[in-house]
Amino acid sequence: MAFRPLGDRVLVRRVEEEQKTKGGIIIPDTVKEKPQEGEIIAVGPGARDDSGKIQPLDVKTGDRILFGKWSGTEIKLEGEDLLIMKESDVLGVLD
Repeated sequence: MAFRPLGDRVLVRRVEEEQKTKGGIIIPDTVKEKPQEGEIIAVGPGARDDSGKIQPLDVKTGDRILFGKWSGTEIKLEGEDLLIMKESDVLGVLD
C-alpha cells in the first residue's frame, strides 16, 4: 500500500469480532457494533514540539490497539475500509 500518514496520525485496520456469542448465539450484522480494536498498518513520523523537533510516536506498525467508539476518520484505500486517527485517539496497546 502506498500511503504514509503525516504528523502524529496512524492508519488502522479494524479487527473483526466473533460472529457468535460464547453461548453460540449468532449476532446479525444489523445489530453488531463496529469493533473498537484494530491493527496499525502505517504510522506518521511524529508530532513536532514547541522547539520544532519531531517527537516519535509510542505506537508502531503491527501493534494491536484499542480506540474510542467515535475515533478516527473512515476511508477506503484499495477497496479496504480503514481508519485514520491521531495517536491521542489510541486508548492503549494490546500485548
